[in-house]
Amino acid sequence: MEILKTEHLKKYYGKGETCVKALDDVNLTVEKGEFVSVVGTSGSGKSTLLNMLGGLDRPSSGEVVVDGKNIFSLKEEALTIFRRRKIGFVFQSFNLVPVLNVYENIVLPIELDGNKIDKSFVDSVISTLGLKNKIYALPSQLSGGQQQRVAIARALASKPVILLADEPTGNLDSSTSQDVLGLLKTTGERFAQTMVMITHNEEIAQMAHRIVRIEDGKIATPDKKGGCHA
Repeated sequence: MEILKTEHLKKYYGKGETCVKALDDVNLTVEKGEFVSVVGTSGSGKSTLLNMLGGLDRPSSGEVVVDGKNIFSLKEEALTIFRRRKIGFVFQSFNLVPVLNVYENIVLPIELDGNKIDKSFVDSVISTLGLKNKIYALPSQLSGGQQQRVAIARALASKPVILLADEPTGNLDSSTSQDVLGLLKTTGERFAQTMVMITHNEEIAQMAHRIVRIEDGKIATPDKKGGCHA
C-alpha cells in the first residue's frame, strides 16, 4: 500500500542563469512499512527533499501526497495540524526540552495536540528503545545516543503514518550510531512504521530496505539542461 508519493516535485531558487534547481522533477513512491534511505552528497538536494516530504517547505511545483492527501493543497494552519498528527521527525539535533524529563519529552507533542496518550503503546516504544530506566532523567543526564533514542521515541509516540529522519546519527560517534540505527530499524519493524532517512553515509544507508540516490536535485536520472521553469 502506497503511503507517500511525490509527483514532478520541483524546488527552484532564482531565475535564468542564476537559477538553482534544488529539486528537479522528483518522482518517488514509498510503500507502507518500508524503510527507505535517501543518499546524496552535500548539496545534492536530499535535505530539501525531506523538507518537502514533511511539509516544512513548499515546492515551486509538483505534489507531495501523504496518506492519500496532497499536503500542499492545505492552508498553513491545516498543514501544521496534519504534519503534527501524521508525520514524525528525527533530526541531527535532538531538540529535547531541557526542563522536561524523558517521559514528558516523549509525550509532549501528543499533549500539545490535545490527544489522549496511548500509554501501553508509549511504554512499548520506550521499552523497545531501552529507555525504561531513564524515564525520569533530564536530557542533561543522558548520553548523546540516549538523547537521540528519546527523540526517536517522541517521533513514534504519536503513531505517525511516516517518520522522516535527517542525518539522525550526525552528532553521534560511529559505535553509538550503529546502536541507534539498529534500534530505529527494530522499532520500525516492530510497529510497522514507514521511514525515510536522509544520509550521506553509505554504510548507514545499507540498513534500509531500499536506497534511493539523489544527485543535483534528481533521483537516479541524468541531469537535463535547460532554463529554470517550474
